[in-house]
Amino acid sequence: MTETTFTPPTRFAVPGRIAVGRQTAAAWQRAVITEIRRETPRVSTFRFAVPGWQGHLPGQHLILRLTAADGYTAQRHYSLASPPDDTGHIELTLDHVDDGEVSGHLHTVARTGDTVEVRGPLSGFFAWPGDRPALLIGAGSGVVPLMSMLRHHRLRRLTVPLRLFVSARTAEDLIYAAEYGDETTPVLTREGARRHLAADHLAPCFTPGAPAWEAYVCGSNAFAEHASRLLVDLGQPVERIRIERFG
Repeated sequence: MTETTFTPPTRFAVPGRIAVGRQTAAAWQRAVITEIRRETPRVSTFRFAVPGWQGHLPGQHLILRLTAADGYTAQRHYSLASPPDDTGHIELTLDHVDDGEVSGHLHTVARTGDTVEVRGPLSGFFAWPGDRPALLIGAGSGVVPLMSMLRHHRLRRLTVPLRLFVSARTAEDLIYAAEYGDETTPVLTREGARRHLAADHLAPCFTPGAPAWEAYVCGSNAFAEHASRLLVDLGQPVERIRIERFG
């Protein structure tokens, strides 16, 4: 997730229908950076060893805390990119936000072997337990929690249907591009067809006999509003749309 203001998961983004997911308490745990991978020119994945990690559900997030030598602390919410099957390790995929206090440190200062603190997992509302068909829609770094779901689906060889639509400006900005398969439809807004996510992208998921989807939408406020309205117009029940958004 990006480092800017985090909004807890909500249902369909229309005034009067917002329901905040519950967050569970957890203790701070020591996390050691074991690997840093570049995903795009401005996005990197940070892999951490967290021996005491109790596991998570795909779609959950955590709080990461940095502490300076003088005791000053800074913390941010980030979605988990790794599947729950990766025992003892977690991965976070972060934008390098301009003037970002936490992401800036991780992108420009942090090295393997460095230690941070994490607390979580948090929020069960946006989590996908893998027991129902999943229609995943993300934009930019909004794909991060959805990738946890996709990776879990693959590792467990789940048979429930899963489809992913991911919007990015260009192919270079497409996070996790090398991992996508037939289940994924990239939508590039400033390259190729230069189109934003539209009804005709999603319509094949709503033909007669289509699965009863649980829809997960993650992205900016504007993207979440747009994608959720497309879903409702295509017949997706409002109560089966889960939204995580940031701005």
